[in-house]
Amino acid sequence: MSRLSHLDLPFFDDEHRALALSLDMWGAKVLRGLDHHDTDATCRRLVRQLGEAGVLRHCVPAAHGGLREVLDSRSLVVCRETLARHDGLADFAFAMQGLGSGPITLAGSAELQARILPRVARGECITAFALSEPDAGSDVAAMACTARDDGDAWVLDGEKTWISNGGIADIYCVFARTGEAPGTRGLSAFVVPADAPGFSIAERIEVIAPHPLARLRFDGCRIPKGNLLGTAGEGFKLAMRTLDIFRASVAAAALGFARRALDESLTHAAGRRMFGQALADFQLTQATLGDMASDIDAAALLTYRVAWLRDQRGQRTTREAAMAKMVATENAQKVIDRAVQMHGGTGVRVGSVVESLYREIRALRIYEGATEVQRLIVGRDLLAEASAGN
Repeated sequence: MSRLSHLDLPFFDDEHRALALSLDMWGAKVLRGLDHHDTDATCRRLVRQLGEAGVLRHCVPAAHGGLREVLDSRSLVVCRETLARHDGLADFAFAMQGLGSGPITLAGSAELQARILPRVARGECITAFALSEPDAGSDVAAMACTARDDGDAWVLDGEKTWISNGGIADIYCVFARTGEAPGTRGLSAFVVPADAPGFSIAERIEVIAPHPLARLRFDGCRIPKGNLLGTAGEGFKLAMRTLDIFRASVAAAALGFARRALDESLTHAAGRRMFGQALADFQLTQATLGDMASDIDAAALLTYRVAWLRDQRGQRTTREAAMAKMVATENAQKVIDRAVQMHGGTGVRVGSVVESLYREIRALRIYEGATEVQRLIVGRDLLAEASAGN
């Protein structure tokens, strides 16, 4: 079985298989032994390299330098799974170009799209998606950051936190309360350049997986009136539409991490000698490998299903995306934990592949909606469907 045999499933076509093969070869050449010590510099370089290689063209529509007329979920899945298998920071750099520019793709004016999206595709403009706040993570209705209409400008006040690419992004898609209605119905979205007056980086945040993160501050931050994305009061819907597209790709990143952990475990089991035989000869090892492979395949089917449904059926996939994100990240955690255990002492040595994977997957179970939130999304959607059918 080849490294890419899972793409023989009918969810994908020949273009997706060719993409996976070319990106796998590129990753083996460019991403091997990537230095993570200077995360900011490495992330900037990765965005530039991904742009030069044409990979970021999957993050924007064809009208602005992309490869397809509309964003293709299966291509995003293929890219993230393949990149994550090689390097977590490379996957992060790719994903944030898509997530950070997604609201512009979906609701930006023609002027904003023409000015920003081609640069995103070329890796010349780093983007960020700024939704979370100190007291408004999963509870978006508690958002306190405000934006007020001030003649020819919008003025933002407040904070955002846990913002990926915070501190290195050139533009931020920021969600703020404009007050058209209570709760989530009174939110809007804006493009905020990194050099906007009144905008600053309040704090850089270090986490167990090496990603650029920051707390942002807006103190009378003025931006042009045209930087509003879509219609005032429609920001929550825009955020959810964006997350629905990219949540399946989060599951794909988890798959990439899990597949790499299985690769490492197979190699280790075959070469490690214990009590006169290979570790792979023990039935307990074989059973563990079987569990790992089964968990990966189960998560893959859910992940590929949601991407296929969105591309081929064009249907709402909130429930399916939540299932995929939940199962893929939780299963990958189990797979990687088994890999660490199988490696013994080397599995917890800082810098080893499985130790790095352990840190990456632990963060991914929280990013873009923690597992507990995904469970609620699925349950509430099921109840709503059942109620509508009665």
